[in-house]
Order: sequence, then structure tokens, then C-alpha cells
Amino acid sequence: MSSVDRTYGESAAQSPPAGASGVAGARPAAAGRQGRDLAGEAVPRRVRLTVARVDPWSVTKLSFLLSVAVGVVIVVATALVWTVLNGMGVFGDVNGVLRDILGSTDIDLYDYVGLGKVVSLATVVAVVDVVLLTALATLGAFLYNVSAALVGGLRVTLSDD
Repeated sequence: MSSVDRTYGESAAQSPPAGASGVAGARPAAAGRQGRDLAGEAVPRRVRLTVARVDPWSVTKLSFLLSVAVGVVIVVATALVWTVLNGMGVFGDVNGVLRDILGSTDIDLYDYVGLGKVVSLATVVAVVDVVLLTALATLGAFLYNVSAALVGGLRVTLSDD
């Protein structure tokens, strides 16, 4: 008998009623249908569920979408930080210090850290980030499924407060 069956007092052979969610036979929480304590006051119901399996394809799709969002943030933040630093004159000051130290006038820091090069490097980092995060999340889903099959999964207690 599972924890959901013990919560509702159902036998394992009974199927959930029509309209129930497909998660381990749990019934959806209906508005206003709370249990009552001995004094007659409403008590929120609690349901203990187990996440027994995670679909790797849905994890792949979600992690791809989220990692693309992180990649866009990386590129935009890099361009924004570069623009702020350039506006404050940091690159010009560093360029002047390099010319004083090296005694050469043909060195220009903007050849190495220009906006185009910095944003291009941030884009490459973002693409690698998308590939790695998607692959790692999918691998994590497979590993979760294997470990959940061995130890029973993750127990979650839900309440309709």
C-alpha cells in the first residue's frame, strides 16, 4: 500500500476516480473540501507523493530553453559591462598605463578587448553553456531515474493551505 493509498484509505486495487490527476493516484484538491478536526475547524489536507520517474525528454526541452535564456543573459550582460567600463574610461586608462610601461605607441588595448571581440567571445561561451547545461540536465534525469528505481524516488508532501 503506497503512502497515497494510506492517506486516502484506498486499496491498491482501486483506480482513482474520474478527474483525478495521473500522479500516483492522487486526487486533486477541491476548493473548500478540507478535513475537519475534532472541534469542527477546517484542517488543510496533506498528500504524500513520490516522484518515481522524470521524463528525460521533457527535462531536455526545459533545460535547453532555460540554458538559452542564460546564454542570452551572458551576452547582454557582457555587452553592458563592457559599455559601462568603456564609458568610465577604464580601457583608455589601462591603455595609457600599458604605453607608459612598455614605452611603445603602437599598442592599442582595443585591438584585444574591443566590443566586437568581447561579445563574440561571450557568444561562444553562451553556445558552449547551452550545450553543456542541456547535456548535463539530461544526464541528471537519467541518473535520477536509475537511482529512484533503486531507492524509491523523492518523497514530496503537498498541502492545500
